[in-house]
Amino acid sequence: MSETNPKLRAALDGIPAYTPGRPAAGGTVSYKLSSNENPYPPLPGVLESVASSAHALNRYPDMACTALTAALAERFGVPASHVATGTGSVGVAQQLLQSTSGPGDEVIYAWRSFEAYPIITRISGATPVEVPLTPGEDHDLDAMAAAITDRTRMILVCNPNNPTGNAIPREELERFLDRVPPEILVVLDEAYTEFVRDPHVPNGLELYRDRPNVCVLRTFSKAYGLAGLRVGFAVAHEPVAAALRKTAVPFGVSQLAQNAAIASLGSEDALLERVDAIVAERARVQDELVAQGWQLPVSQANFVWLRLGGRTVEFAELCEQAGVVVRPFAGEGVRVSIGETEANDLFLKAAADFRRG
Repeated sequence: MSETNPKLRAALDGIPAYTPGRPAAGGTVSYKLSSNENPYPPLPGVLESVASSAHALNRYPDMACTALTAALAERFGVPASHVATGTGSVGVAQQLLQSTSGPGDEVIYAWRSFEAYPIITRISGATPVEVPLTPGEDHDLDAMAAAITDRTRMILVCNPNNPTGNAIPREELERFLDRVPPEILVVLDEAYTEFVRDPHVPNGLELYRDRPNVCVLRTFSKAYGLAGLRVGFAVAHEPVAAALRKTAVPFGVSQLAQNAAIASLGSEDALLERVDAIVAERARVQDELVAQGWQLPVSQANFVWLRLGGRTVEFAELCEQAGVVVRPFAGEGVRVSIGETEANDLFLKAAADFRRG
């Protein structure tokens, strides 16, 4: 038998594997605060919708996501032709890269930001251009604009930013968009937009309407609590939305996911109530951390960020011993999701113990 292996793309060399948040492992670990999941169960009507469609699992889903696309268009006041769906917002982001970027092209994003960005950029064969955050953990938009070259094809802007949680004000974002050449696609990744309470942070849908090179990413995984069903969407002008439909994995969004998303859109009151409760817990956690002496960005998402540098892993291990799993980025910091009140209390106690130690 030959020992020669099949040739694989050289672009895959050195691509880091995506690291998901560790689950709670039982024993002394009771809560998972590592994946920015919604601690609440699915919204009213969702389980019933999923159950009612389970009998048709032997059939392919609606590949065009027709009913979901219509519901999204109505909910957000955009043309149905501007909506494209995919397997979570990260799946749609990968479709955007397939549509815009390949070998020799460049993709700009802040760093640290969503850890999938370098992975999906390299998979497409493009070159990542990572622009460091400012000392205050903000996007350095001036530096990002200065990084644009004739090889730039796409710019990813995570707002609010994952994992730091802070968000870009409208005036700064609009000034940046005005500096980007119209042939470069700017993707506003708004996976956490429902948690924003700062009135100066814009809704990306307001910015895309008169900017053909702006695309807005959204997801049902966070506020809507459908992380396990993998459904996200983009709102973009027709040429970009059409390209997303061409690059979509056929039948990628299951019928269960489509129906669950539609039912979730119909539970607006319950959604707002749950999001408000998470935002209130976020404020409580941030206030307590500040009282303990921590310095941290003001989060507009459903998590908080502590920059710990070389003590990151040590802190994560202490949290695990206290009964909560957080998301460490070795050498940088930890991201801690806002979960149940009991979980947040355990984390706050661990944080206080760490400072005393």
